[in-house]
Amino acid sequence: MKMQQERGQMSESLLLGGLLAMAGGFFDAYTYLSRGGVFANAQTGNIVLFGLRLAEGEWQRALTYLLPILAFAFGVVAAELVKRRGKSRNQKDATLHWRQVIVLAEIVLLAVVACLPQQMNAVVNIVISFVCAMQVETFRKVRGSAFATTMCTGNLRSGTEQLMIWHQTGEQNAARKARHYYSIILFFILGAALGARLTDVLGERALLLTCVPLLAVFGLMFREQEARTFG
Repeated sequence: MKMQQERGQMSESLLLGGLLAMAGGFFDAYTYLSRGGVFANAQTGNIVLFGLRLAEGEWQRALTYLLPILAFAFGVVAAELVKRRGKSRNQKDATLHWRQVIVLAEIVLLAVVACLPQQMNAVVNIVISFVCAMQVETFRKVRGSAFATTMCTGNLRSGTEQLMIWHQTGEQNAARKARHYYSIILFFILGAALGARLTDVLGERALLLTCVPLLAVFGLMFREQEARTFG
């Protein structure tokens, strides 16, 4: 079979998606195990827990879940503002792409909150939720297909849908997309497993290790394109 090669945008590469998903899985394991049982990524869990606390009349505990939800919303707004500001300028003249600016902001914020004690768990969860929102809003595609790096439900739905299309039609493009979605899910699982293991060993400071894949993403984005080989 003759192999073909095409070039794609680096910010939509499978490698970048995998690294970001690994960080995303780590975030969730870390906040759940080390920072009070709060989900930093998928706000559905926090919304449900917020409703439960309201029903039980536990107003202070309800606030614990409401604040990360609000922080996530503000993170989306922040990412959009950075995006619009970046696109209003000539990117060719800019030292950093607007996506790199957001990744750099993630790294700085995570490095700061990793040093905060247990008494400041609410602040840590708010900041991580903010970071997750910026990430998921900034990196929305892998090789042209919509995906998420901080949650898996949509990826699981889309991957299974493409798998069924391939099974029914034999369409190779659907098989390729299914592999991409399931690969992202596996990276997320790997990140969660590493997050659980390293949080158990290092405690609060384990969050610093999420800066490693994010730094890799930051560096890779100096390359505007990736080469893709398929057959």
